[in-house]
Amino acid sequence: MNDTIPENDDARAWGEFWKRNAGGDSTGCLPERWAAIETAQRAAWRGFAGTLEQGAALLDLATGDGRVLRWIREDRGDLALTGIDRAPELPDAPEGTSLQGGVAMESLPFGDDSFAAVTSQFGFEYGEVAAVAAEIARVLAPGGRAALMVHRGDGPILEHNRARREAIRWAIEDKRVIATCHEALHSPQGGPGVAAQVAGALAVLGERTHGRGSPAWEIPEAVRRAILMGAERGAEAHAIASTIEAIRAQAENECGRIDSLERACARADDREALVAGFAACGLESVETHVVSEPSGRALADFLTFS
Repeated sequence: MNDTIPENDDARAWGEFWKRNAGGDSTGCLPERWAAIETAQRAAWRGFAGTLEQGAALLDLATGDGRVLRWIREDRGDLALTGIDRAPELPDAPEGTSLQGGVAMESLPFGDDSFAAVTSQFGFEYGEVAAVAAEIARVLAPGGRAALMVHRGDGPILEHNRARREAIRWAIEDKRVIATCHEALHSPQGGPGVAAQVAGALAVLGERTHGRGSPAWEIPEAVRRAILMGAERGAEAHAIASTIEAIRAQAENECGRIDSLERACARADDREALVAGFAACGLESVETHVVSEPSGRALADFLTFS
């Protein structure tokens, strides 16, 4: 498997994501309506945390908003919980935990044998497998364990996000929502009213094509509202256009995250290379079990190494 990663693209996409969601409770690449997925994730992590000794130090890789640490702390307030993420700006750390941004998994700023456990939920597979496995082995204390919840290429998460990417591209590339509304906004026969009508018509078309709530509807609807709100405030055309461009940037950033997710799934699915990466560092696979949604469909694999 080729572990070469467009690192800057991944870092930019997820860095912007966590920057925008600082202080919030984002679901990352998960559909917000899938609360059952979070329930399955919580159960896996609580089970793992229950096996740790009193006061153990735990490091969470690619921690994002620290949700895994938050879940673990609900049952194990005695643990010393630290999270790192490549994104330089992160949401506030959950109570009783410590988060560090701007830290690559391939180069951890901790001494050897620092942690009894290392965890990662949908994070490890975004890194360079061999290098991250080596760093996990280095910072784990003797007898320590690593637990990874990794994506599956055949699961509903990638499927959902691929559909979103298709709808985004339909809006941005196929129907040229942003460009068309720019033209209507600046045309001598146009202006905010005309541009809003154009965006509204594209939103209707997007709903018919991809469904209400899809990016094909969300993007032109967001543009329509931005135009109307700008006009109500008396904003000039260039100011409204700037807001519309921000919508484009956000959509393109989401596509970048989905591209990153797709690469991560491929890395996680190459299980032979993943296990070999740990074995080369003296960590053997202990157990693998499937994390499933209520329908029984597999959404992730939960791997432990020691």
